[in-house]
Amino acid sequence: VQLQASGGGLVQAGGSLRLSCAASGRTGTVTSYIMGWFRQAPGKEREFVAAITWSGGSTSYADSVKGRFTISRDNAKNTVYLQMNSLKSEDTAVYYCAAGPILTPIPSSYNYWGQGTQVTVSS
Repeated sequence: VQLQASGGGLVQAGGSLRLSCAASGRTGTVTSYIMGWFRQAPGKEREFVAAITWSGGSTSYADSVKGRFTISRDNAKNTVYLQMNSLKSEDTAVYYCAAGPILTPIPSSYNYWGQGTQVTVSS
């Protein structure tokens, strides 16, 4: 499975961004994975942001982003999105998409990772 994240950029506090993660691989394989978003700020550990199942639409969010971020997917395009609203300076980080077998906030449980996209929120 190959993952390509995009959509990062510089935004003012209170603004919005939408990240995309395009997945590719063997037919039927990609859609069997849970897709997650993680982020890593300088000097900090990688942390869970959100995750979604491909088929069931079940989602999970970190408490810090609940009510502000929304994860969704377009199965026809094999793409997962992270809509980020009401952005705060503390959301500044490199955001990574990942694919794994279970819906979990634990990074080591995800087998495949994208290259990351930088999100910078100016205050």
